[in-house]
Amino acid sequence: MTDDPTTNENDQRRTTGRPDDQVDQTEKQHEDTEDTEGPMDTGGARRALVTGAARGQGAAIVRTLVAEGYVVLACDVLADELAAVAAEAPEQVVAQPLDVTSEAGWSAAVAVAKEKWGGLDALVNNAGTLHRASLLEEDPAAFERAWRVNCLGPLLGLQACVPLLRSGNAPAVVNTVSNAALRPFDRHVGYASSKWAARGLSLSAALELAELGIRVNTVLPGPIATPMLSPESVPRISSFVPLGRPGEPPEVAAVVAFLLSDASSYLVGAEVLVDGGQLLRTHL
Repeated sequence: MTDDPTTNENDQRRTTGRPDDQVDQTEKQHEDTEDTEGPMDTGGARRALVTGAARGQGAAIVRTLVAEGYVVLACDVLADELAAVAAEAPEQVVAQPLDVTSEAGWSAAVAVAKEKWGGLDALVNNAGTLHRASLLEEDPAAFERAWRVNCLGPLLGLQACVPLLRSGNAPAVVNTVSNAALRPFDRHVGYASSKWAARGLSLSAALELAELGIRVNTVLPGPIATPMLSPESVPRISSFVPLGRPGEPPEVAAVVAFLLSDASSYLVGAEVLVDGGQLLRTHL
C-alpha cells in the first residue's frame, strides 16, 4: 500500500468516527469562523502610518498620536529602535520594517494596515536623510540617495496609501520637509535640492488629492534636537535662531498632530514653518 498524502471525504468521515452530518456541521462552523476573521475594531480610533518612526522627530510623532488615541503603524529601517518605540504602547502601535524607497516595502506596509485595521485615516511622511556636501564636492551616488529618501519616498508613500485614505475618516497627510526648502542651504546641495523637490511634491499632492477629500499639508522644521543634529553644531546653529536653541521633537509632533486633526479641517496646502524664527535671519 502506497502512502497517499491526500485524504478523500469518505476517508475523513471514517477516521473521525462521526456521522456525515456532524462532520459537515463541524466543517461549516470552521468556515464561518474563518469568514468572520477580519480587521480589528479600533473603537473609532484614527489609524495612522508614520515613517522614520524609530527615533527623534518620528518617534515623537508616534508618541503624540498615541496620546491622542490613534493606532499607529510605525515604520522605519532601524528595527531595534523601532521595536522599542512600539513597545511603549503595544496595544496602539505596530512596528513595520520599511525602506521608504522600496515599492515592495510600501505595499507590504499598506497590506498590514489594511489587514489589522481595515484602512488608514492619516499618513505622515517623516523619513528623511541629512547629507552634507558642497556643489563641487557632491558625490552622484550620495546625491541620488538623498533624493530617493527625501523625495521619492514620500511619492511612493502617497501612491501606496491613497487607495486606503480615500475611504478613511477625514483623511489627512502631513509631509515633513525642512526650512532648507525655503532658502538656499549652503553646502548641502543634495539635501537642500531634495527638500525643495519634496516641498513641490507636497503642494502638488495637496492640489490633486483635495479633489478626493484628502487634505495634504507640509511641516518645515528648522534645527531640531534629533540624532541628525550633531552635538558640536548646536552652539553655532543656536546662534542663528532668535529663540536661541534648537527645537525639540515634541514641538514638531504637536504641529503634525494639529494638521491631522479636525481642528485644521480647512487647511489644504499649508506650509507650517517650525524653526524658532531661524529664517527671519538673513543667514543659515
